[in-house]
Amino acid sequence: MTGFSRRQFLAAGGSVSLAVAMSGCSTPIGSSLSGAQPSTADVIFWHLFGGGDGENMATMVDTYRGSSRSSVESTLLSWGNPFYTKLALSTSSGRPPDVTVAHLSRVPLLAGAELLQPVADQFADAGITEDKFTPAAWEKATVDDTTYAVPLDTHPFVLFYNTELAQQAGLLDETGENLKPMRNSDDFVAALQAMKDSTGNEYAAVASITVDPSTCWRLFMMTYSGLAGPIVEDLGTRVTIDRAAMEESFAFLQSLTGDRGLMPRTATATTSSTLFSRGEVGFLFDGVWQIPTYRDVEGLDFNVVPFPALLGPEPVAYADSHALVLPRSTGRSDERTANAVRFVEGLLDQSSTWADGGHVPAWLPAQESKEFLELQPQSNYTEAAFNAVYDPPGWYTGAGSDFQTAMGSVVASVLTGATDPAGGVGALTSRLQTFATARPPV
Repeated sequence: MTGFSRRQFLAAGGSVSLAVAMSGCSTPIGSSLSGAQPSTADVIFWHLFGGGDGENMATMVDTYRGSSRSSVESTLLSWGNPFYTKLALSTSSGRPPDVTVAHLSRVPLLAGAELLQPVADQFADAGITEDKFTPAAWEKATVDDTTYAVPLDTHPFVLFYNTELAQQAGLLDETGENLKPMRNSDDFVAALQAMKDSTGNEYAAVASITVDPSTCWRLFMMTYSGLAGPIVEDLGTRVTIDRAAMEESFAFLQSLTGDRGLMPRTATATTSSTLFSRGEVGFLFDGVWQIPTYRDVEGLDFNVVPFPALLGPEPVAYADSHALVLPRSTGRSDERTANAVRFVEGLLDQSSTWADGGHVPAWLPAQESKEFLELQPQSNYTEAAFNAVYDPPGWYTGAGSDFQTAMGSVVASVLTGATDPAGGVGALTSRLQTFATARPPV
């Protein structure tokens, strides 16, 4: 594996002012960045969860505190590059938190920068082993045969549908809740057409396109990955796209917003939410994290399932995962490491609470539990976690990256009709070459 220094990681992850970061030096964060070992609790924990996820994580941490009688200092940091930059700064100083959250799409870079402690040996004695996790998530947590993260969940891109409108369109099976099986893109397009025809709505489905490159990227990668392998390899330094598969993917997606008129060409996140909430479309393409947005909408009865196979023989779900990692620290005592392991174990045991936010537990004992199997609609799309495809490893890829913004902007241009499929291939290839040939920042 090609390694990246911590300094390179800092530059790649986005800039942050060290002076600003250290200005709160009376806090655990400030202490860690200034070189003083945080000692305010048995476990120092950093995460990036706000909203409903933040509430669920707070519940899990409080439950652990009560059951273990251990103290936990839990700190919320800004999502995205600022979070990873602060993690790199604290680890470089030798005073990181004991446990932190990371996206699995970021783990190869974090591991390559020597910011993470391998976890397999520490967690095996607690029964936290490979056979108890969703295979796709554990594989993504493993770099060059070394596992650096304990997966907490999988959060895939999925298909929401209005059950009342789907029933009206004749798309539900005898249960009156579940979609009839769709085997391929023909079945999928037929279902969208039936939805549009039966409801009389202008559109059958919606996805956030305008000013939302991440959603565009997820939609494209899900479609393309059914036909071809990774678009880059060798940690992002070699472009390996299949141009024919890419053009076919662009053509299929553009047909939904263009000739077939099944989806609007331009839609913001607000537009998507409004159309689906009001029943003005029957399908929504989005991530499982949107479930809390819709479950309290009065009069909306919806369900969620994985996408069927669109292009290619097998279904694919674009996804990422939250994971729990131990930042590397030569000064961490055996006692603090043991505390960290117990804390991670305690969070895994509460995976059904975490699933409330829409996430599929990566911890199979929770995923197979009665509590989770009775959770709707979360238990309906567990299969998507097993069909997950993540961003390819690279110093520039992963959740919240400039890479996703650049790639998704090209996809948006195709979906709006501003660029034809062949032009989309050229534009995406050009941007990929720019990333692949750039030197990691130093």
